Amino acid sequence: MYDRQRSEIDQLQARVAKGKMSRREFLSRISAMGLGAMAPGLYMQSALAAPKQGGRFRQGVTGGATSDVLDPGQILDHYMLNVQFGQLRNNLTEVAPSGELVPELAESWEGSNGAKTWNFKVRQGVEFHNGKSLTSEDVVDSLNHHLGEDSKSAAKGQLGAVTSVKADGKYGVVVELSGGDADFPFILTDYHLLICPSNGDGTVDWQSGTGTGGFTLVEHEPGVRTLTKANPNYWKPNRRFFDEVETLQIADSAARENALRTGELDAMNNVAPKTADLLKRQSGIVVDVTKGNKQVTLPMLTNIAPFDNNDVRTAMKYIVDREQWLKVVARGYGELGNDNPIGPANVYRATTDELPQRGYDPDKAKYHLKKAGFDSLDVKFHAAETGFGGSIDAGQMMAETARPAGINVEVVREPDDGYWSNVWMKKPFSACYWSGRPTENMMFSTVYWGEAAWNDTYWKNAQFDELLLQGRVETDATKRRAIYVEMQQIVHNDGGTVLPLFLQDIFATNDKVRHPDVIGGNWELDGCKAAERWWFA
Repeated sequence: MYDRQRSEIDQLQARVAKGKMSRREFLSRISAMGLGAMAPGLYMQSALAAPKQGGRFRQGVTGGATSDVLDPGQILDHYMLNVQFGQLRNNLTEVAPSGELVPELAESWEGSNGAKTWNFKVRQGVEFHNGKSLTSEDVVDSLNHHLGEDSKSAAKGQLGAVTSVKADGKYGVVVELSGGDADFPFILTDYHLLICPSNGDGTVDWQSGTGTGGFTLVEHEPGVRTLTKANPNYWKPNRRFFDEVETLQIADSAARENALRTGELDAMNNVAPKTADLLKRQSGIVVDVTKGNKQVTLPMLTNIAPFDNNDVRTAMKYIVDREQWLKVVARGYGELGNDNPIGPANVYRATTDELPQRGYDPDKAKYHLKKAGFDSLDVKFHAAETGFGGSIDAGQMMAETARPAGINVEVVREPDDGYWSNVWMKKPFSACYWSGRPTENMMFSTVYWGEAAWNDTYWKNAQFDELLLQGRVETDATKRRAIYVEMQQIVHNDGGTVLPLFLQDIFATNDKVRHPDVIGGNWELDGCKAAERWWFA
């Protein structure tokens, strides 16, 4: 059988397995290739690979805390992201595994008035778990939940340009922006902007966990365990194959791997790079990798000394041996970072000509330290595995490479539980990670804009903030690129974040788990949609 013919057969079988081709059409296409005698057997292979309904999917994940709540605006890390965004609720728009923007609860949308006015058509026939029909009121109140002076939502920065959200009939929603933004429909994919049922008074019911997602909430112990069951009225075709999903918070990588080996789990996120190759050799376990914009960051609080001095911040950026981190911490599962959050999957990422790679240089670190008025400097680096895997070891390596520059780094091991509430954005220098965002505007608006709720270094730069607004409204691709490259240069040179690495997401499953050929890399575990996209063999 010729390679080209085999490739065509593989494509046809994949379409059958995913429910996109009938038996009649498959047999006809195979017969037309002169392989009529083989057609029934080839079809049977395909049908056996098709998604099957049933079973309890048990996943061990990181990032849960006992302080977690079901308010989508307060989602902090992977655990609640997985439960709410991946199981209970939907957005207006969705990032497909291919990286394309596709409709979710919004059937369609259209921008006008220089992309300042956006009209969304809400999908009809969708029900919340409690039987309530989805209407424009639910969408309006869900978006307004994140707006207003008193809002504590992490999505407030994302929606900073929104001036009003109003219903236009039962299934229309009109969003007005202060300035044009061609990326606005992409912003609505953010995992905080989930649609909850309206209470009818301008507020939403987020407390119950009710949504329009593929699973309904059965049991929920914050930061420990969540059990959901299949929503029998889920509106998405060819989705939601499991009967139940059990999500377990397991912070320790070795404990997650052991639970997978012993059959207590079906899947786990955040496989430790240092054990990934060993796990690959384990019988009955499949290890896989996705590439995206996931990044290791070391935020410095720029509103307190000594990190309020940019020369100190620059010195800290030079004491990290990025090549060593890529080899030891990431074990090659990633690429070098350059103190710039725009990652390999972004369109307007600066080239190395536009932004030369910063390397380890203790002499330059010493120079900037002296320029800031210091002969030496003592700093504490606060870290936990939930910050990013291997952060303690990374901190110890940084302590070694910092000494020649006269910087003494003390690594402080923090508890995993409550890390995002008690350490991140509280301690002057800490471990963190970001999954990145699909557009430059989303990434900068979420973390680097001066007024962003998650501006985790409290960094403010007037020029940067002005360029952010310009980038949103600029429709010429060449001019827009120039704006975003300049913003990357500003962050690199003045920002409060050391960004040493971009990481690949490494996950593992037992060999009973099946998933589509293309899986999302925008978040962990298939864009956090494993519960609704995967199935058991």
